[in-house]
Amino acid sequence: MSYIPHTAQETKAMLRAIGVSETEDLFKDIKPELRARLFDIPESKSEFEVIEHFRKLAAKNATHLTNFIGAGFYDHYIPAAVDALVERAEFYTGYTPYQPECSQGWLQAIFEYQSVICELLGLDIANASLYDGGTALYEATMMAIRLSGRKKIVVDSGVNPIYQSMLRTHTANLGLEFVQTPVIGGQSSREDIYRLLDHKTAAVILQNPNFFGVIDDHSDIIKKTHELGALAIQSVYPIALGMLKSPGEMGVDIATGEGQSLGIPLSFGGPYLGFIAAKKEYLRKMPGRIVGATSDKEGKRGFVLTLQTREQHIRREKATSNICSNESLCALRAIIYLSLLGKQGLKELAGLNYGKSEFAKTIFAKLPGVEVESGSPTFNEFVLFLSMNAEEVVGKMVAQGFAGGFPLSRFYKAMDNCLLVAVTEKRTKQEIVKFAEGLEEILCN
Repeated sequence: MSYIPHTAQETKAMLRAIGVSETEDLFKDIKPELRARLFDIPESKSEFEVIEHFRKLAAKNATHLTNFIGAGFYDHYIPAAVDALVERAEFYTGYTPYQPECSQGWLQAIFEYQSVICELLGLDIANASLYDGGTALYEATMMAIRLSGRKKIVVDSGVNPIYQSMLRTHTANLGLEFVQTPVIGGQSSREDIYRLLDHKTAAVILQNPNFFGVIDDHSDIIKKTHELGALAIQSVYPIALGMLKSPGEMGVDIATGEGQSLGIPLSFGGPYLGFIAAKKEYLRKMPGRIVGATSDKEGKRGFVLTLQTREQHIRREKATSNICSNESLCALRAIIYLSLLGKQGLKELAGLNYGKSEFAKTIFAKLPGVEVESGSPTFNEFVLFLSMNAEEVVGKMVAQGFAGGFPLSRFYKAMDNCLLVAVTEKRTKQEIVKFAEGLEEILCN
């Protein structure tokens, strides 16, 4: 079955118009040996056959597993109202709101999103969203370089290793100097950060809670950073801000994070949502789009894109970003989700995540062959030190129906027996106990 809508007569007419007689003539400049590989395409299938093929592929996914994996992406409950509202055609078919006269609904939604991000992070300005948490951290780093005129970046080892990898990839040809500081007892090493801070430093990059789930008040580090004329960047987990000190309260200059936990499904890695907020004096260095509120000539409130710093809008040398699109639909999910929760709901949600993880820690601490990281407070994620290889344990937990955590050896040396476990509000007492029983069975056999 052919999926090409053109008739044979139409195809011939198009070929004549460009001066060739057969479709194969379009590929004559490609060497035959390359053509054999490029065009080794199976026969087409009917719509029914294609659907059945993908159903069989989907059936191979382990969707039955109870999820205890975190590592920056979390299995949170999403109220049905989020999908019901986002799936309205006027939202999911809309394009970038360049024309304010016909995009007021979208522009207002983005304005409300920006406002909530500012309130959540305790900072003054936010943009219309970025691709994901790692991209947001990169953009914050570039803001700091533009603002300070310096090129040295101090990165705490507790920052998500995926983000660190993205940051180095994006900046590989920019001549930046990255220096990394260790994590001591799960927290940022003050001694090492202070030793590496100097007048060449553009920014210090921190994370709270960090990749190991550890909570830290970075106020002292930020104060020292400012004394040397550098900026403080902090990546945060938005659900944790329901009970933790905000970046703004710590004196952070630019805060970023991954918004997946705000009503966005895990979806095998995306699409996700990067957020960024900063102090108002850095407004003109903010990348991407910002939606502002204004009044028309009749005095009616309206919304417009403002301070458009992308190279599509201004001369390239003046652009602060080449972001071609934002994550408006994901940002819409986030604002709907947060509106449904409200301030008190977010606090209760954070409390549930914290309380359930603390319960899990007490259960796991009783198991033979398990030691729970207890040197520092954690939010809803923590490290287990096991008596055997964590990768092997995770593999065996799958057979028991669990996605049993994240083996830290994938990113950190000498952590072969370390397992990062996340407990969200979705995990029940029964699931936690059953997970512990399964873990004990594996470790004791």
